[in-house]
Amino acid sequence: MRSFVLAKTLNQRAMLRRGLRDHGDAMAPPAKAALEEAERRLTDIARRAQIDQATDALRGLEGEAAATYFGVLDHLIRVDEPSLRFCGRSRRPPLDPVNALLSLLYTLLTHDCRSALETMGLDPAVGFLHRDRPGRPSLALDLLEEFRPVVADRLALSLVNRRQIGAGAFRRMENGAVLLADDARREIIVAFQERKKEELLHPYLEEKAPLGLMPQLQAQLLARHLRGDLDAYPPFVWR
Repeated sequence: MRSFVLAKTLNQRAMLRRGLRDHGDAMAPPAKAALEEAERRLTDIARRAQIDQATDALRGLEGEAAATYFGVLDHLIRVDEPSLRFCGRSRRPPLDPVNALLSLLYTLLTHDCRSALETMGLDPAVGFLHRDRPGRPSLALDLLEEFRPVVADRLALSLVNRRQIGAGAFRRMENGAVLLADDARREIIVAFQERKKEELLHPYLEEKAPLGLMPQLQAQLLARHLRGDLDAYPPFVWR
């Protein structure tokens, strides 16, 4: 469980660091300061996650990291469009366009993680970080945590900042929920499949592989750990 929390926190920190590196000089001073403070907090959370922790304590650290990260994610949106501001994570239903975009990408990525675990003979419903519930793919959600920032969040920001997805791609329902239009949904799925072709150096195997193959490689490493072939599970940490 500690590996999932640590990887997610470090990958969230990497997202903020990359944003500061690429666009920090153009940011308003308060936005830049907020990102720098969030980066420091995530570093501290990652440090605490490396110490042996009880299950509930690790879940608390994961929640603290999520609140810190999502609390500043709006500063990485560079388009001047009020309707595309991000005011915090909302789901079931998503209450703004960026949350609607993230929810779709997280769903697509969860399917990939579930398929990867099943391919390796692991039950996607039996998790460590996420509590087991009927019909819930808890282990797939555990594996998903490592990839949310690297795959889904990066792609969502890219689509918005490059104006590939604009305010017209969404519609607001009477209950406040924000949904993607069908043509926008198809465009996002295509973009997701294209992003998965991007090659990255796997941090443990030290070999390049398509991003879309990373969940399967991690599922394989997790299976090896659970079967006693690896002393510890090496999480996917983006560099």
